[in-house]
Amino acid sequence: MATGTPIYMTPDCAQQMRAELKELLYVKRPDTVRRVSDAAAEGDRSENAEYIYGKRHLRKIDSRIHFLTKRIENAEIVDPVAQGKTAAGRVLFGATVTVEDEDGEEKTYCIVGADEYNGAKGLVSWQSPIGRALMRKEVGDVATVKTPVGARELEILAIEYKPIKGVEIISRV
Repeated sequence: MATGTPIYMTPDCAQQMRAELKELLYVKRPDTVRRVSDAAAEGDRSENAEYIYGKRHLRKIDSRIHFLTKRIENAEIVDPVAQGKTAAGRVLFGATVTVEDEDGEEKTYCIVGADEYNGAKGLVSWQSPIGRALMRKEVGDVATVKTPVGARELEILAIEYKPIKGVEIISRV
């Protein structure tokens, strides 16, 4: 996968992807293959809904297995705590950043990979508008975030590097 853009992820995300891959390879795929084989043994496959659905589901599983395998192979796993030792007070991947917006409201964002973002939990991708605006900034800096309704300014109040919890990758199968 030569996209040129690194695939960063936290250790928690990588662990979840490996667990999903294992589940697909050793539980879901064999079970689906067995069901498709049983449905095929019933005769005419052209009108056998269970066979047709099973084959479609098997393609989805195989596609997800391929995606996860490539994603894990090409991932650069970044431990936020270790990243903090080299960050020199700047916002890098894995940072937990507390900001104050123009209305005086404080918010906390964790900078994570594209596979683990969850806006409701404050997990933002390093490639998102907020993530890109915060990268390489320091405490006291003002980050300008471009949004569809205009630019917003966020003042950086604190930067921490700690384990990021609450990451949930969304299975597509």
